[in-house]
Amino acid sequence: MSSHLRSSRYVPAVLVLPLTALTLSGCGGTGSAAAGDDKVVTVYSADGLKGERGNGWYDEQFEAFERETGITVKYVEGGSGEMVQRTEREKSNTQADVLVTLPPFIQQADGKGLLSGYEPEGAAHIPESERPADGHFTPLVNNYFGFIHNTEKLPKPPETWDELLSEKYAGKLQYSTPGVAGDGTALLIKAIHDFGGRKRAMDYLGALQKNNVGPSSSTSKLAPKVDKGELLVANGDVQMNYAQAETMPHLGIFFPAAKKGAKPTTFALPYTAGLVKGGPHTENGKKLLDFLLGERPQREVSSIGGGFTVRDDIEARDDQAEELAALMKGVEVFHPDWEEVAGDLDSYLSGWKRATGS
Repeated sequence: MSSHLRSSRYVPAVLVLPLTALTLSGCGGTGSAAAGDDKVVTVYSADGLKGERGNGWYDEQFEAFERETGITVKYVEGGSGEMVQRTEREKSNTQADVLVTLPPFIQQADGKGLLSGYEPEGAAHIPESERPADGHFTPLVNNYFGFIHNTEKLPKPPETWDELLSEKYAGKLQYSTPGVAGDGTALLIKAIHDFGGRKRAMDYLGALQKNNVGPSSSTSKLAPKVDKGELLVANGDVQMNYAQAETMPHLGIFFPAAKKGAKPTTFALPYTAGLVKGGPHTENGKKLLDFLLGERPQREVSSIGGGFTVRDDIEARDDQAEELAALMKGVEVFHPDWEEVAGDLDSYLSGWKRATGS
């Protein structure tokens, strides 16, 4: 299944930055939060929700939050794994108030004792199965794992994983690094699911390595390469790639199936937020989480951010929401056990490194 993303409707572009780049400003602020400044909140986040032209979901919501509260948002961006590692390194001098990552990294952060319990206003409208009982983290924006292809040079994307082993993808395929990028780790999870187990998945990824360009710490920087035709296929996620299509007209999203005749598959990969334990401005972090889960910001997740609301009491009816629903039609959504994935993550990564020689 593929979607050509050539809509004339407004879809914001996302910030295309290496996952190692740190954006130390949000809505005009610079640098890290000063402990004595009571009107600031610092967010460490995975990339994808901030706009290249200042018109992404984060941009709009942070600006509205600042107007409403007078609290300045300081923003640091990187890969999910990188943001967890940075937060852990700073435990003796905590800088972040809010941490936003893709799973299983938010579970990993919680397992390292980096998060404290807080149930934001609006969280009651998120299905209980999608948030932990202790309230240590909460989904903010729903999203799904996917792949992208160049719609000009590869109008018909591969239907199955096995097709990606073809010689025509040699040097024309790349995926972001598992363990560093959330979407790279998600590729492992989908492969293990689709192939019915870890060994078959790792054997496949070992075989795929002959076509893989090599490591990439950033998923977002793969899309420009696909759009230009430098790559034919890369991994990604629906929210980010849908938003990027505003400025990258040759992107198409697809979901490979396990085998010929099987349904294409994906799984939810929500941007998930937690309150950082011992943060310098905890109360401001709580206010920001309350705000982002509010009705208006959640209603704008699709129209501004290209994602899916996490609240079950909101039904988005904008054009973008309709296009996103059409994109997901016919795709089978499975549900990983994130606690299990987080617990097994190190062994997943070790297996991947052995299989690919990475």
